[in-house]
This record gives sequence, C-alpha cells and structure tokens, in this order.
Amino acid sequence: MKPLNRKQIQAGPSMPLRVLQFGEGNFLRAFADYAFHTLNQEADYNAGVAVVQPIREGMASVLQEQDGLYTLFMQGLSRGEAVRDQVLIDCIQTAVDPYTDFEAYLALARDPHLEFAVSNTTESGIAFNPEDLPHMRPPASFPAKLAVWLYERYRHFGGRPEAGLEVIPCELIDRNGEALRELVLRYAEHWDWEPAFGAWLKKHIRFHNSLVDRIVPGYPKEDPETYQALLPYQDRLMVTSEHFFLWVIEGDGELARKLPFGKTGLDVKVVADLQPYRTRKVRILNGAHTALVPMALLHGLETVSEAVDDPFAGPFIREAVFEEILPTLDMDPSGLEAYATAVFERFRNPFIRHRLASIVLNSVSKFKVRVLPSLLEYHRQTGRLPLRLVYGFACLFRFYRGSWQGRELPVSDAPEVIGDFQSLWQEQEGVDLVRILLARETYWGINLNTLPGLADALSGALEHLEAHGVAGGFRTFMQNAATT
Repeated sequence: MKPLNRKQIQAGPSMPLRVLQFGEGNFLRAFADYAFHTLNQEADYNAGVAVVQPIREGMASVLQEQDGLYTLFMQGLSRGEAVRDQVLIDCIQTAVDPYTDFEAYLALARDPHLEFAVSNTTESGIAFNPEDLPHMRPPASFPAKLAVWLYERYRHFGGRPEAGLEVIPCELIDRNGEALRELVLRYAEHWDWEPAFGAWLKKHIRFHNSLVDRIVPGYPKEDPETYQALLPYQDRLMVTSEHFFLWVIEGDGELARKLPFGKTGLDVKVVADLQPYRTRKVRILNGAHTALVPMALLHGLETVSEAVDDPFAGPFIREAVFEEILPTLDMDPSGLEAYATAVFERFRNPFIRHRLASIVLNSVSKFKVRVLPSLLEYHRQTGRLPLRLVYGFACLFRFYRGSWQGRELPVSDAPEVIGDFQSLWQEQEGVDLVRILLARETYWGINLNTLPGLADALSGALEHLEAHGVAGGFRTFMQNAATT
C-alpha cells in the first residue's frame, strides 16, 4: 500500500499560513485542525496551519513525511444507530520541530499572513519555568516558547498593529487565555525586555479564553488493521474521535467575523462570557463521570458505556443528572436537557471503550470541583440533600478504602490522600469516620460537617452499601430516607 502524501492523492494547491498551532497530538488534529479544515471546505476560508512540536519527543517528522495529511474517523451514535464517517484533513501545510530547526520556528514569526495561534500542551503546559532563558533554542516551557516567538514577531514587524494575533489556547484549565497572557508578560518582565514589547502585546495580541468539548480516543491502537483496511493509502497518523463537537471562545464581533464558523455546520460559539458553558460541561459531563466512576467500579463494571447501559447504574446516573444536577444550573432548561441527553448518547458510544479505571485519577479533587457544587446548590435551593449524589459520595469514601468484596480497587491519587483514607478506614468507623473526612477542608474547600444532615446521610449510605451491596444498598438507603 502506498504511503499517504500530497503527490499520491493529488491534493489541491497550498494555502497561506494563517494559523500557528502549538501541538501535533491527537486532540488538536481531531479538533482544531478539523475545525479549520471545515472552514476551508464549507466557507472557502483558505487557511493553512503551521504546526509546532512543543516538546522534544513528538510527531512533526511524521507529519512532514505525510505532507500534513491524515485521516480522521468520527464515530458514534445517531438516533441510536452506530455511524462512522471519515475525512482526509489537509489544512496542515508544514510542521516544525524547534528542537532540531529553531531557525524555521523563528521564521514563522516573520510570516505576515498569520492571524491565529492555537495550542494544546496539556494542563501542565501553561506554567512558568524560572530556568527558561530567552537565548535557549528553544526554552522548555510552552509560554516561554511563545514569548520568544512573539518577541521575534514584534521586532521583525517593528511593533506594527497588523502583526497582531488572536491567541486561542485549548488547554483544559479555567480562563486559559488569561493565564497564558499573564505568563508571556511575566517572561517579558523576567527577561527584562523593553516595555514597548509589553505594550504591543497588551494592545495587539488578543488572548481568548476557550472551552473545548470532544472525546478523542486517538490512534486506533487496539485495532489499526480495521481502520487501515478502509483506506487506499498507508496512514501513520489516522485519528479517531466522536462526532460531537463544541468550541466556545470568549470574544467579540471582530473575532466572530475573522472566524466565520456560522457558515459551517460546526458548533462554534463566540461569546462574551464562556463561564456558563464551562459550568454546564463541568457539572454535567465531568460531574456525571465523577459521580458514576467509584460506584460503577464497586458494582463490578469496567467501562462508561457498560455503566450507562447497566440496569442499576444507568438509571442511577441519569436520575442524578436530570433530577439533582440540572435544576441547580442557571441556564435555559431546554438547552441543559438537550446537552445532558447528548452526553448520555456520547457515553454509550460503541466505538469508544472508555475504561472507568482510566478516569478515576484524583477522584477526591475532581469531586470537589465537579460534583460538590451541585450537591451544595441543590441543598441551598431545596433545603434537602440530593440523595443520589450523596450515595455517590459515600461510594467515593468506600472506594478509597482500596478493596471491595475481595477485589483490589484501582484507586489512583496522591500517596498522602490514599494514605489518609486508608489509615482512617483502619482506625475509625461509622459516623466518626465520615465526620473526620468531611472536616478535611484541604479536600473540599470547606468543613462539610456544617451542612445539616450530610454526615448522618453518608454514614447511613455506607451502612446500607456494606450490608446489601451497591444496588441493594441504594434501594434500602432510598427507602430509609423516604420514611425519615
């Protein structure tokens, strides 16, 4: 089978570089590059992408070998039916490894056509490294690399306004654009660059907070032959994703005009404030995951799709979302219900084997951010406890004991967190155990013993769980709550 390149498929003419992309991994290729490819196809946008490899080990060389081409397989459910679509992404025009060709990296800063920069260097990528220096080729951290690149652009164009950029990071941290902007300015000050650069940066480089939402399993490593058989060429960079796509970007009318996604079928929203959308995603999609995982693992399930199709776990998490999480959110109810319905269809995606053990990492801190706000807001609004979320909380406590019915559990957290839970399980029991854990403000941000009835409800849930198992324990827990 012939290798994939532009000569083999007789690709169209090259496009001007309008997008600088930090990151060549699965997510950006299935998300941002797919978005710009769609803009080119449906809105005649003519935007080429220049990819920068952000770490020493990467895939820039493979992208170059394939002339920036790769196949995206989008897979999921549509009206209950399994659907798979494939598209050849062709917007990437070049890929640069600054570790082997730093001059090519700087040369991109001198390209007058560039209008946008996007990134996904993982959550830990947006961080300050005091050991980075401006003469390093390249500096280690992504913000330092970006600072050096922007400084080169500033000097080359003499600080002219037309050399400005729209920077849209996709890293999964809150207010990612603001965080990246502050780090670039911090490097400029740390390296004692002239104040005029900082003034140019503040005025002409616009950093936008953004929210991304798409599940991207990546290269189909468990069954590559099946996917390769669908192609007339050898593709070393094929990538899989779900169909669902949502990109929310904080911006104004100027940004919306520059990115005319309204002419496409993609769900890209340019909004003044993305926080309601972030809250919706964190509370519903991420919150459902976090409330479900410990309970489902105790129940003997292995994947998200198995859990939502299970006769006990499925109704449990659906009712938790629709009856206890959605009512706490201050957004259009019909929009919330539509999003939640889509989330459960995504969870049931037969093409994605999303193992519960792979998303159990740091469940305590995830519960604080993703589930606890819904529990507290439900109580504030109703004066009652959301019993499904409380039972999920009890399952979290029980999960961190480390074993259940003779099985070792895949607890994954900081050693001090695991050690704290397991030592308490050896030393305490019942409501005393619960109250000590609820008092851990380092875990929850507050002393949860101040929430009326929570300690007693959790200790009761744990008793029912131990006595009757996961499903039976929930039934007796709910029956007892109904009579008290």
